[in-house]
Amino acid sequence: MHTKLTPITCALSTLSLSITLSATAQTSDLTQLKGEISSGRQSASSLVQSYQANSAKLNPYLNAVTVLRDGAERDAAQADLKKEGRGSLHGLPLMVKDNIAVRGMVTTAGSLALAENLASDDAFIVKRLREAGAIIVGKTNLSEWANFRSTKSSSGWSSVGGQTRNPYNPSKSPCGSSSGSGAAVAAGMIPAAIGTETDGSIVCPASVNGLVGLKPTLGLVSRSGIIPLSHSQDTAGPMTQTVRDAALLLNVLAGSDANDSATIEADRQRATDYSAGLNTNALRGKRLGVVRNLSSGYDKATLQLLRDSIQILKAQGAIVVEDIELPHLQELDKLELPVLLYDFKADLNQYLATVPPQVKVRNMADVMRFNEAHRQKVMPYFGQEIMQMAQAKEGLNDPKYQTASTQAKLLAGPKGIDAVMQQHQLDALIAPTTGPAWDINHKKGDIIAGSASSPAAIAGYPHLTVPMGLVGGLPVGLSFFAGAWKEAELLNMGYAFEQARPQLGKPDLNRVQNRKYAKP
Repeated sequence: MHTKLTPITCALSTLSLSITLSATAQTSDLTQLKGEISSGRQSASSLVQSYQANSAKLNPYLNAVTVLRDGAERDAAQADLKKEGRGSLHGLPLMVKDNIAVRGMVTTAGSLALAENLASDDAFIVKRLREAGAIIVGKTNLSEWANFRSTKSSSGWSSVGGQTRNPYNPSKSPCGSSSGSGAAVAAGMIPAAIGTETDGSIVCPASVNGLVGLKPTLGLVSRSGIIPLSHSQDTAGPMTQTVRDAALLLNVLAGSDANDSATIEADRQRATDYSAGLNTNALRGKRLGVVRNLSSGYDKATLQLLRDSIQILKAQGAIVVEDIELPHLQELDKLELPVLLYDFKADLNQYLATVPPQVKVRNMADVMRFNEAHRQKVMPYFGQEIMQMAQAKEGLNDPKYQTASTQAKLLAGPKGIDAVMQQHQLDALIAPTTGPAWDINHKKGDIIAGSASSPAAIAGYPHLTVPMGLVGGLPVGLSFFAGAWKEAELLNMGYAFEQARPQLGKPDLNRVQNRKYAKP
């Protein structure tokens, strides 16, 4: 069972943000809340109620959450009764992106075609979160079909949840596809959330919403029970207020799953505790390479923020190597899309073959027919060109696919990130994650100034974004990425940077009630 939240079509005048939001929910991160529960100063029940109330008050303005879960208060009450054997996330409220299965809730990927896709079991990572004591409070909105339906899509829009908005400025994009996860955490609707990424879908919304986002190594975190886009690049990961919180969640998320063959190495490669090396001296002696061809084309203020951040890194003892050139970016740009198109058709068809009988779409062709039949609700702003391109592809045994897939992994990883890091003896590569959030415009779609996400996404390597400051009142993140299984090292370096850089301003939530932001 679940409780529906008000969609964007509601009358915005019916609510006012002058209603006091929970101070705890507005200001506390997971680590702080963990201490509050351990000390007895807070109960799981009070926290769940606070975050559900904040979500109900803010969601009509931000459309960050698709549903609140009816069973959350019951789970919290049970958690409060448990005095022994508490897990590392005991009583902590979380939300997950609405392409991740939660038992008793629908899993839609933002599409009305899956409105009856009721999950009979939890995704593997949800089971792990529950076992650690977390309370699943609800599901977050996303760009429909993980932003892989149209070449002209607007990040954060779905036919299920409407248009998610950026809490720092509701006329600006929340980026996607984990848009709701980013906006909900930034607005204090939940202390942390789980997103998924194929290319940029964790790190971009984390960056523009002022959060820490971690895209793990492909195979560190299970994809079982998650609606797929691409088995070559998909992974789930934490979106949090702090680096320490990301480490806390990764401790639980990481691990081998017999139902996801990509995770066979996870138990052997994962760190025992990703928070163990977090200290302010973690940058001392580390060699960081600034990727020049991922750090150009931005506005002057963003580039100045990057220069300021480099000075912070140096002040913390890092050795910064300027003007690193990451090779093969143009070739990767040409190879990635065809690989994703093949994967999308094959992986989605495989997933849809397993959905409950009440779901009438059983393959991508059925989804496309549904979209056409319900065009007014499903395609009011943009179409399904990407789905059409994917549907035209052959199977995964097509030599063209196999060649492109192998070449993309090689150029992004061994001949790309690995080669450059070895050549310059680097511990990590850095660049702006993306620029400040852009205007929501359903006619023109997304207009993104730049992105650092593709090399690590294609290679299947970890990528951490940490806020480096504000540009015109909008957050911009700094990316740290490296070779496979380097999450612990990236988190350590990111933590030292986070602790040294100036405090990031919180969004002014009263702005979201301004009526001029009602329509993009």
